[in-house]
Amino acid sequence: MNQFKSAKAFLSYYAKWVLLSSLAGILCGGMSAGFLLLLQATTDLRNENNWLLYLLPIGGLIVGGIYHFFGRSVESGTNLLISEFHDPRTVVPLPMAPLVLAGTLLTQLFGGSAGREGTAVQMGGTIADQLTHLFKLSRDERRTLLMAGMSGGFASVFGVPVAGMIFGMEILAVGRLHAWAIVECAITAFVAHQVTLALGVHHTSYTQPEAIGLTVNSGVLAIFAGLCFGLAARIFVLLSDQISKTFKAQFPLLPVRAFVGGAIMATIYYLLPLTTRYAGLGIPLIEDSLKTPTFIYDWVGKILFTAVTLAAGFKGGEVTPLLFIGASLGNALSTVVQLSLPMLAAMGFVAVFAGAANTPIACTIMAVELFGPHVAIYAALACVASYAVSGHYRIYHAQIIHLQEYSFVDRCHSFVKLLFKRPPLTEVSKPVTKISLKK
Repeated sequence: MNQFKSAKAFLSYYAKWVLLSSLAGILCGGMSAGFLLLLQATTDLRNENNWLLYLLPIGGLIVGGIYHFFGRSVESGTNLLISEFHDPRTVVPLPMAPLVLAGTLLTQLFGGSAGREGTAVQMGGTIADQLTHLFKLSRDERRTLLMAGMSGGFASVFGVPVAGMIFGMEILAVGRLHAWAIVECAITAFVAHQVTLALGVHHTSYTQPEAIGLTVNSGVLAIFAGLCFGLAARIFVLLSDQISKTFKAQFPLLPVRAFVGGAIMATIYYLLPLTTRYAGLGIPLIEDSLKTPTFIYDWVGKILFTAVTLAAGFKGGEVTPLLFIGASLGNALSTVVQLSLPMLAAMGFVAVFAGAANTPIACTIMAVELFGPHVAIYAALACVASYAVSGHYRIYHAQIIHLQEYSFVDRCHSFVKLLFKRPPLTEVSKPVTKISLKK
């Protein structure tokens, strides 16, 4: 508060940010509503015309061509937004929003296995960042607005305003919560969520598990399941990175890479029709996983198809596939772990994402918003265990790591620090140890 010399300066500062955050929220919510409606129409069209799955190579050629000729500067997607937060240099190019929208819709139309949150987060961050010039914002103000935009995009696409608020602050670094922007992220997330609802978009309503009393035995089982979810997250990241590296080495040209990846998946769809269950978002199968036993290998299939889809250059996001992977793995674990199937699936739904994105707090809150407060303790145990075991492997490589080591104990300690250490308002992101996995 020392930076404010008077009450008038304080009120002026927050009045400005209420305006900016609300405007960002309106833009994010409007874009998410339009995107979700288009996505539903695209998914319905593909479901009514299964032959579109076999045109996936053509879809890859189109998506790859669009980004090759028009989107090289924004190809890194969400990682670009995170990089700009840590080292602000230039406003995120506006074409990122329409390009990722078109790329995602084409990916879904032809049956690529990808998500939707990456699109919403990228559109939200991009549009919010355009306000930088309009309002002549400083470097630190721009960083705040980027966080708020990502919060608004995530909140409005999943219908989880509180988790969205935390996501924008937690996604930027491993081991630190940028809580100095909590007001701005909260306003943007809640406004975006309400705007999406006001425009007639309704989010998926998932089955809520029955409440289970916490005992020592059930707590240990929840932690064990969380460790399994963390290993699944680790496998997903490692496999995605390896396939991406191989594809880029063998097919340097993006359109060719996407064509080949699409051809591989289309061939498998044709030879093994059952694998078409892994096409698209997979929301129906997520709903099934929360209610009734499904194939115990579904999570493996989704990992493979999503890894190939994203490595080949198709667009979308990793989060919805990770929710699928987690829910189906939780479903499979119910055969050996003595917790209810719906509870395990709900835990996995958020815990695999928590491990892969290093966002245990946002994911725990997401579980509460989607499944009810009675899942909170089990979701928290699973998310923290998954986060602790997943190591430095992560889907967003631009995240800065604020940890010197990667042991289980170190990551548990970092989680506690996330809860109780609040950086000052004027903090500039300076990591204790900055490690890049870029080759």
